[in-house]
Order: sequence, then structure tokens, then C-alpha cells
Amino acid sequence: MNGLARVDWPAVLAELDAQGAARMPGLLDAAACRTMAARYEDAQGFRSRVVMQRHGYGQGEYRYFDYPLPDPVAALRSAIYPQLVPLANRWCERMNLDTRYPAAHVDYLQRCHAAGQTRPTPLLLQYGAGDYNCLHQDLYGAEAFPLQVAVLLSQPGADFTGGEFVLTEQRPRMQSRPEVVPLQQGDAVVFAVHHRPVQGSRGSYRVNLRHGVSRIRSGRRHTLGIIFHDAA
Repeated sequence: MNGLARVDWPAVLAELDAQGAARMPGLLDAAACRTMAARYEDAQGFRSRVVMQRHGYGQGEYRYFDYPLPDPVAALRSAIYPQLVPLANRWCERMNLDTRYPAAHVDYLQRCHAAGQTRPTPLLLQYGAGDYNCLHQDLYGAEAFPLQVAVLLSQPGADFTGGEFVLTEQRPRMQSRPEVVPLQQGDAVVFAVHHRPVQGSRGSYRVNLRHGVSRIRSGRRHTLGIIFHDAA
């Protein structure tokens, strides 16, 4: 499945645990990226289109896929999820949360649907010059898997300039910590959706995270977002 078999999961999970985000280089090849980005122009297969400026989310737009998801998106979603579950469950334990996640994504989706969250959340995002995505958290109901993935489908420097992936971490009684994750076409970043544990002198404490995209200076940028919980 493109570069998924080459992902060094121990290294990715260690970086994710330490920093709240980790890069997966070359998850998709250039041809797969172009094919996926081209889907944006075809309204078929999507359940909704959101213009960010209308809602105060930033500038740009995105489309949520409908079920059944395109095969490449469904395959990535179901294959990545079980790799992340052990860390997600450890995080819950360290933060004294009762939630635990099942090993298979299909079982987790059943939990989402039983909670009334039945709408798929994987999406394609499109930005043009001057567009940006405000810092936010992708929460759609009570059920929220704590990790998600974004895949850059465009090539920095060729298709667009600017548009860096940005993550901020709000620590108790401290100033927020920013993180910029450099991505090339086909690279993915896996990151914390909402909060994560950080080890302190008296044990683990909880920090809140938000993510966004800085202003596009020129060109057009497409991204595939893979969120593991469904929406109400």
C-alpha cells in the first residue's frame, strides 16, 4: 500500500509520544497524490463541502468523503488505526481516563455509530494563495480517537509556497509551545487530536493541542485528512 509497509512504527510512535506529532515520509507516491488531489473537482463521493471563511475557520475549503469511502482512503484508515491503538490506550491510562480503544477500526466505528456518530470524517482540503487554516481540534461528538493523520498531496516549492503544518501545545501555567512539521509531497504527519500526557516531576499531566496550516503564499495546496472517529 504505497509507503505504508516502509513506515518505521517504533520510531514514529516514540516521536509521537515525545512530541505530540511525527512524520511518516513517503506514505503516498506522487502519482497517488495527484490522483487523490484530482478527486476534489468531482463532487461525487462527498457528503458535504465547507467554505472555511463562512464559519470563521480560516480561508480555503474542504470536502468530507461519504460512505463508502474511496478504496485508498478506507485502506489507509483501517491499516493505520491498529498501529496507533497501543499508544492511544497508554495515553488514556497515563491521563487517568477510563476510555480504551478496540484493536480493529471496524469495532471502533461500531462504537461511534452506537453513539450516534455515523457520518464519515476523512476529507480533502484545498487552499489557494492567501488561504490558511486556523488552529483547531477535530472533535465531532463524545467519541474521539486521540490521534489523526494528514497527508500532503501537493509539492512544496512547485505547486505552492508557504502553507506549513503547525501544531501548538498549551501547557498548564506556561506559554504555548509551537511546532512546525516540514512535509514533502506524499509525506504524512500523525498528531494528537485534542490532548496528550506529558511526564512531569510529579507524574503525567495533560496538555491541549491544536493544529492548523499557515498562510499559502502562492499556488494551490491539497491535503488528505484521515480522522478515525465519525461525526454526529
